[in-house]
Amino acid sequence: MTRVARIERTGGPEVIQWVDIDLPDPGEGEIRMRNTAVGLNFIDVYHRKGVYPISLPAGLGSEAAGVVEAVGSGVGGFEIGDRIGTFGPSRGAYAAARNVPAGECVHLPDDVSDEIAAALLLKGCTAEFLVERCAKVEQGQVVLIWAAAGGVGHLLVGWLKAIGAVVIGVAGGADKVASVKAAGADYVIDHRAEDVAGRVRAITDGAGVPVIFDGIGAATWDASLASTARRGLIVSYGNAGGPVEGLKLATLAAKGSLFVTRPTLFDYCVTPQEKRAAVDRVFAMLRVGAIVPEIGQRFALDDAADAHRALEAGETRGSSVLVV
Repeated sequence: MTRVARIERTGGPEVIQWVDIDLPDPGEGEIRMRNTAVGLNFIDVYHRKGVYPISLPAGLGSEAAGVVEAVGSGVGGFEIGDRIGTFGPSRGAYAAARNVPAGECVHLPDDVSDEIAAALLLKGCTAEFLVERCAKVEQGQVVLIWAAAGGVGHLLVGWLKAIGAVVIGVAGGADKVASVKAAGADYVIDHRAEDVAGRVRAITDGAGVPVIFDGIGAATWDASLASTARRGLIVSYGNAGGPVEGLKLATLAAKGSLFVTRPTLFDYCVTPQEKRAAVDRVFAMLRVGAIVPEIGQRFALDDAADAHRALEAGETRGSSVLVV
C-alpha cells in the first residue's frame, strides 16, 4: 500500500486528491522507487490546469529522489538500496513510492543529498540544455533572464556567470531583486518598478541583448521582443504568464530578423545516455560552485496543493521540495 496524488479533472490546486493504492511489483524494465523528496516544478501546474493536456485520471510530478526497493526483470545497473533520482518524462512523482522506467533513473552520488537532487535534477538539466545545447551561449555575450529569482532562473544566473556571460536578471520586488544580485547577476531589473525593455536598451547602449531566456510567456513576450538585439534569439521555455499565441513571422523581421525557439527538455534528453550526460554536467557545475540550488521552501508531500498555490502566486523563491 502506498499513498499517491491523483487528479480526475483539470482545475485549481483543489483537484489534487490523495489515494491509497496497492503498488504492483515492478514490471519488465521498471524499478520500484521509494521517494524521500519530490521536486515541485511549474510544469506540474501546467498539467494540473490542462495547459499541457494529459489523459485523466493522472498522477502529477516527474522529479524525485529516493531509494530502490525492487527491480523488475531486464533491469541492469541498479540494485536494491541504491540511491536514485528521476526527472521524467513519466509523471507520478507525487507519491510515497512508485514504479519507474529504469531508463529514466540515475544514480545519485554520495555528495548530493536527496533534497538537493529533488530540487536540482529537472531544473538543473533544464539550465544545462538551455545554455549549452539550445542557445549555445558564448563567453562575453549579454543574456537576459526573466524570473531570475525562480528555480530555473536562479540556476541560469550562476551557470551563465560561470561560463563568462554578462547577466541581466529580471525579478519582482526588493527581496527577489536582492536574491538575484546575491546569485551574481551583473544587472537586476525590478519589473514591478522599471520598464524592462527601456532598461535593457540603456544597459546595452541601445543594442539589446543577443539571448533572452523567457520562462514566463505571454505576459513578457512584448518586452522580450523589445529587448532583443538584431539577429538575437528568444528562448521561450515556459508559460507561467500564459502561452504565447498568434506569433507572426513578420514581427520577427520587423524587430531585427529575430530567432525564436520553444524548446522542451525531453527533446534534448531523449536517451538514457543523454540524460546521464546532462546530469553529470549538472553535478560537475554543482561541485565547482557554479550553481547553488536554493531550497526556498519545504512542504509536506500531502500539502502539495498548498505548494501549488504558493508557486502560482509568485510567493516562492528558488526551488520548492515536497518532503515525504
